Amino acid sequence: MMFLAIKTEDGVIKGKISFYCRMLKVTRQGFYKYLAGKDRPWKYQDLADAMRAIASEDECNDAYGRIRMYRALLLKQPEGVRIPGERTVYRIMKEIGLSHRPKRKPNGITKADREARKSDDLLKRDFTSAEPLKKCVTDITEIKAKDGKLYVSAIFDCYDAAVLGLAMDTNRKAVLCERTLDNAVHSYPALRGAIIHSDRGTQYTSEAYRKAAVKYGIRQSMNSAGGRCHDNARCESMWARMKEELLYDRYNTEEMSIEELKTLIWRYFISYWNNRRICSANGGLPPMVKRQRYYESLGIAA
Repeated sequence: MMFLAIKTEDGVIKGKISFYCRMLKVTRQGFYKYLAGKDRPWKYQDLADAMRAIASEDECNDAYGRIRMYRALLLKQPEGVRIPGERTVYRIMKEIGLSHRPKRKPNGITKADREARKSDDLLKRDFTSAEPLKKCVTDITEIKAKDGKLYVSAIFDCYDAAVLGLAMDTNRKAVLCERTLDNAVHSYPALRGAIIHSDRGTQYTSEAYRKAAVKYGIRQSMNSAGGRCHDNARCESMWARMKEELLYDRYNTEEMSIEELKTLIWRYFISYWNNRRICSANGGLPPMVKRQRYYESLGIAA
């Protein structure tokens, strides 16, 4: 239709309309309908602008797919914008060029100590929780920098995927995991008595870590004997999300210093992940928003 409009100067050259319509196999009625509506504003323009605004709020928001974009729209409720279904959101995202990058698979770094004393698997791949600070998962991931390797240790709450404790260092010794536990209990004293699940890495089977867990009343849980990555799949998923959204195709970490990476990752988890990132597992709510609503519901019930 655009070609026909150009050739006939938007229908001004009448003598050629029939010829072009016949050659292009379109009706004259269809052509005139196109002319009548071609200068009208796009009916989804306001929605597209709202999507672009969400994507530009944070550099990691460009990883939003249709589900999280739809959830973000429902959460924000942009003024004067009617929110359609997910399929329409997907179609508009595709039209305006908002699409997330493909995933990459992170490499595992777990080294098990077969001689060390293990704990039972208390979660048995059930990574759901009806209350905050009852069931958590923890793990370590490795990121290469120009001046060495950075190891990131975190504790995630199974209730809302919130990061409760975070620690980083240039080695992956047990003290890193102890610091993570210290930070988590310091920020959330009610974590005492919770289950914290990990793999069977030497850091978690070490005597030092076990003593720290006992000190805080933490119930240790570990992957089952001969267990696979699925036994701690929730944590593996968190690391994959972080690397996909924050690092892959955005930063070349091997050109960054360890201190620069620490700042970047700290801001991502503590500021963005906990407070602003749309989480599909939370019904489209950031972790701390879901947590706040839980405690508010307790107040109403009381």
